[in-house]
Amino acid sequence: MRILLAEDDETLGSGLKAGLAQHGFQVDWVRDGVAAEREMMTLVHEAIILDMGLPRQGGLISLQKIRQRNIKTPVLILTAQDAVSYRIEGLDAGADDYLVKPVDLLELAARLRALVRRSHGEIQSMVAVKHVRLNSTTRVVEIKGKPIDLSAREFDLLFIFMMHAGHVLTRDQLEKHLYSWGTEVSSNTVEVHVYNLRRKLGTDVIQTIRGVGYVMPK
Repeated sequence: MRILLAEDDETLGSGLKAGLAQHGFQVDWVRDGVAAEREMMTLVHEAIILDMGLPRQGGLISLQKIRQRNIKTPVLILTAQDAVSYRIEGLDAGADDYLVKPVDLLELAARLRALVRRSHGEIQSMVAVKHVRLNSTTRVVEIKGKPIDLSAREFDLLFIFMMHAGHVLTRDQLEKHLYSWGTEVSSNTVEVHVYNLRRKLGTDVIQTIRGVGYVMPK
């Protein structure tokens, strides 16, 4: 799951990036509001963590700008201010959730998963498509009730397919969801992961749309 982190504090930012990676998140990290706005416009992230006190352009302004363009990516704001007025201001500007610093990593990861699920119309951690069930919290996958052993990347790819079940996804779209900046991706990486998912879950779980991409039928 690829997310955007907009945080100017080097210690906090590096800690959040490393910690969230341990929870299966691919994190792109920017350090000012102008860069945050630019990256939020790309629509490649499943969720955004946005600090309110960013340099160059405040997080609140960046948030207002993307909402004015009808960009609906879930946004969780971080603030050092515990006053209710600051939370109200962020939520009214279009944020979906907020956390007050210092941040508990487990809570942050849980809130991000919930935001992503809700953005795709899911409420519970357990997502089901036909006979495949996936728990985004425990990262357990079952097929017809039998647990299946998947690598971290295979799990992430399956989660993307299940969140977009019924929609064709191109290889480029899948790569953008799976990999953060600076990650070298070979030309057949997605194909290899799809092959492995089919081998473990069944050949009918993910279908190839020739010349376009892949789809997980509903």
